[in-house]
Amino acid sequence: MTAADVLAPFAGVLAEGADALGLALPAAGQARLLAFSELLLKWNRIYNLTALRRPEEVVTHHLLDSLAVLPHLSDVECLADIGSGGGLPGIALAIARPEWAVSSIEAVNKKASFQQQAKIELRLANFSVLNARVENVGVEDVFPAPVPVCGSVISRAFSSLADFVRLAGHLAGPSGRLYAMKGAFPASEIDALPTGWEVRETVALAVPGLGAERHLVVLARA
Repeated sequence: MTAADVLAPFAGVLAEGADALGLALPAAGQARLLAFSELLLKWNRIYNLTALRRPEEVVTHHLLDSLAVLPHLSDVECLADIGSGGGLPGIALAIARPEWAVSSIEAVNKKASFQQQAKIELRLANFSVLNARVENVGVEDVFPAPVPVCGSVISRAFSSLADFVRLAGHLAGPSGRLYAMKGAFPASEIDALPTGWEVRETVALAVPGLGAERHLVVLARA
């Protein structure tokens, strides 16, 4: 049985979840998201990209969890995904929003290699991968020329908010944002934010099929 056969029964879960999130995803986009999940499961057997092994969990815990932030990224045009591992949320967002320029910065070689292969196989012209540590990456390396003033950065369970700002804050343009995807509300991390940064918004996310807390914390320069 192929990965495609395994994931086919969960196409409806993805479609219903997208509807519940208020997302208008065309059929081609949903098919590409499932194709990405197939690649993730295939490579995961050797490269250990994710702890999840069940196809239904990949749909709910990875795809829908990543897509849940989309209604709150309305001003984004260029986005850098920091430490995305198997390409989440970056690849999922690049598929759902082909008009965006999405870059992934991943320090682990095998994970960056998987993302590059996914870019090729899924023909993601709007997605790029940098195999590097984020603190060593410049704005000009991530965002297309001319360098935008609005470039934003997202992370999913990457680090504390203070470390996120310290490591990736330089990539956000003057009007850009740092979007931190968290589980439980990170009150202590918010209290520990460094001077010069502030919380602009916190959003409790309801991810269809996922019975766990999820929050999006939006940071900007003070």
